[in-house]
Amino acid sequence: MGQGPHEPIDPRKVRTFPLRERTHRVSVERFGRPPDPAQTLGDFLDGLGDVLAVRQLRGLARAIVAARAANRPVVWALGGHVAKVGLAPVLIRLIERGSITALALNGSAAIHDWEIAAIGATSEDVQAGLVDGRFGLVEETGAEFAAACREAATTEEGLGRALARRVESAALPHRASSLLGAAWRAGIDVTVHVAIGCDTVHQHPDVDGGALGMATLVDFRRLVAVVGDLTGGVWINCGSAVQMPEVFLKALATARNLGLAVAPFVTADLDMQRHYRTDQNVLLRPVQEGGSSYRLIGHHEINVPLLAAAILAEDERA
Repeated sequence: MGQGPHEPIDPRKVRTFPLRERTHRVSVERFGRPPDPAQTLGDFLDGLGDVLAVRQLRGLARAIVAARAANRPVVWALGGHVAKVGLAPVLIRLIERGSITALALNGSAAIHDWEIAAIGATSEDVQAGLVDGRFGLVEETGAEFAAACREAATTEEGLGRALARRVESAALPHRASSLLGAAWRAGIDVTVHVAIGCDTVHQHPDVDGGALGMATLVDFRRLVAVVGDLTGGVWINCGSAVQMPEVFLKALATARNLGLAVAPFVTADLDMQRHYRTDQNVLLRPVQEGGSSYRLIGHHEINVPLLAAAILAEDERA
């Protein structure tokens, strides 16, 4: 049985207290400053308010600069959208400055990057291609990936290195805008991680499943070595909601199984919205043994250049 109907409370008994006694999370000292066309980029960044996402941006930039100052790795794991919205020049600048020490791409990112290197354009009209069955079935891209997989499986160099080497050796006309090419020129690790059936090149009649599997398996094993050296470094997941977070978690588990402590380190996720796997497999589970994490939600074409600018500004102050 219930206790019966309740009488309304007497509002005269509610106690209040002075505003100045309350703890405040925001004050005018943390407000942003309006931008000035005459100011430097560093001044603009300094003028951002000291709140929420700005703190994430500054914290991540400082972590990256600190890691490189200590000669520790900074690894970017990329999804396809990052490549196809034109961010290669921004990331290439960071590679050339030594602010990125390794790249891990999903299959989509590698496809877009190779097409950019080959013809200076990418990203087809999916809806139109679905109607007439042409989606994903261009000749050159599929043939190139099939050939790279066959080479990579034979030499055991991995798909990332095979593609990067071929971009440079073929002197593709737009290789200056290619992440694969930049990684090859800089001599840093670049790996490509595919799930069979997820990428357009898997539709191509020349693709060899055995070669494809071996090529990407070698890259996973190479990535285990990269992750095994991550102590004191930074892992940035950018634009991959499922595949690269899963690859990272397995690589970390394998590295620790091999006796590598891999802690502490910093992780970050840059994406347009929050996802379960990025939360769990990038920001939470990996740093439980030591470290910290950062999240920047928003469009890559805005946040990646903003982060790059913050890195450069912080590097000059360091």
